[in-house]
Amino acid sequence: MAFTKNIKAFLNDTGDIAGFAGQFFSTGIKPRFEVRELLNQCYIIGYKSLPLIGLTGFIMGLVLTMQLRPSLVAYGVESQLPVMVGIAIVREIGPVITALIFAGKIASSIGAELGSMKVTEQIDAMEVSGTNPFKYLVATRTVATTLMLPVLTVLGDAIALFGAYIGVNIRSATSFYLFFIQVFRSLSFGDVLPAFFKTFFFGFAVGIVGCYKGYTSSKGTRGVGSSANSAVVLSSVVIFFIDLLAVQLTDLLGLN
Repeated sequence: MAFTKNIKAFLNDTGDIAGFAGQFFSTGIKPRFEVRELLNQCYIIGYKSLPLIGLTGFIMGLVLTMQLRPSLVAYGVESQLPVMVGIAIVREIGPVITALIFAGKIASSIGAELGSMKVTEQIDAMEVSGTNPFKYLVATRTVATTLMLPVLTVLGDAIALFGAYIGVNIRSATSFYLFFIQVFRSLSFGDVLPAFFKTFFFGFAVGIVGCYKGYTSSKGTRGVGSSANSAVVLSSVVIFFIDLLAVQLTDLLGLN
């Protein structure tokens, strides 16, 4: 009985989020554009997330290199370490880990912020004052997450590769030039472009789920906390689902 109830709640949420996304495309991206608020959100969502993304990327590249080395040494292919680490980071690990860290930081922040505004009736006050709260609050944050996550992913991948370079040089000596030449020679457009383009969908999912959970938050502080928590969980699930679809699509197109 409880399982059936959870399934119904999940399907209801899915339908409501789809309708919320439809409202974004039908009204949220039409003029008049809130350019100043969009730039402010790009600064908050993008620039202020860079230290966390950079630290995560550096540790990820360093740890991945240290974990892969013993296996490659056992098979006598230690020279392929930069190639394997570079492909793993750029194709899959970098975009997904960056998106999950981004979801944990941004989706919860948006859910809590909009939830608090909903509970304190600030959204209703915006409507009374003649401001469109959907365009000002939802559209700007969703567009900002969609634009900023790809940028953060590129920077995170670069920092992760630098961390991998440091990891390689812990046990051996490889020049900076040689390491990155090996990495970039092993990559093709089929590795880079699909991994880059799917981050736009990751960012959109984080923004729309976070805004939906906050915008429809129930009354009270408990509702605000629940909105922030469920925004992180649901956006993380959507990221994995989008990644699965992207891998299947690139496989069908012969890009894997």
